[in-house]
Amino acid sequence: MDQAARERIQHEMEDEANQRFPGAAAQIRLLEHGDDPVVEPGEILIRISLALPGDPDGPEPDPHPFEQAQGPELSQFRRELLERVPEARRILVVREDPSGRDHRRFIMRLSPDEPGAAGERRPGRDDLTPVMARLGPADLETVDTLITAGIAANRADAVRWALARIRERPAYAQLRERTREIERLKTEF
Repeated sequence: MDQAARERIQHEMEDEANQRFPGAAAQIRLLEHGDDPVVEPGEILIRISLALPGDPDGPEPDPHPFEQAQGPELSQFRRELLERVPEARRILVVREDPSGRDHRRFIMRLSPDEPGAAGERRPGRDDLTPVMARLGPADLETVDTLITAGIAANRADAVRWALARIRERPAYAQLRERTREIERLKTEF
């Protein structure tokens, strides 16, 4: 996306957000891979900075109060965002304190339909357990290379793909058998 189109869309979205959510949307930016570590290769992420009341240094609030309070307006806004920026799949919502520092972040999906890697069956939502991992630069580059090469659709798929390759190795089967034996011996004590 060229810079002029990016700025035009950002301005239009800011106007729309300020009409729908008066006083809450401070700034909207379109982020591409390389602009922020949470943006995956080939993805555009919409970053909304919110000026919300409350103590930013206080206890962690419910992560989605804005989403819950705005309900139908936010759903319509999401649909419009997806029409304007079809490459965008997520919104990064950042709560700023009065000094402009980012404090609370949460990510909302724009569309419930996230494509999987070509030809691969995606596990159902109930089949998956969320796991959070912090990756260093080399690991992040590896995962992003799998996405760029078309092996995985996103970072979660890339990690699942890598784990599946580990399970294919004969040494993993031996390791798994040994851990079962250890568990069995533990129960005998």
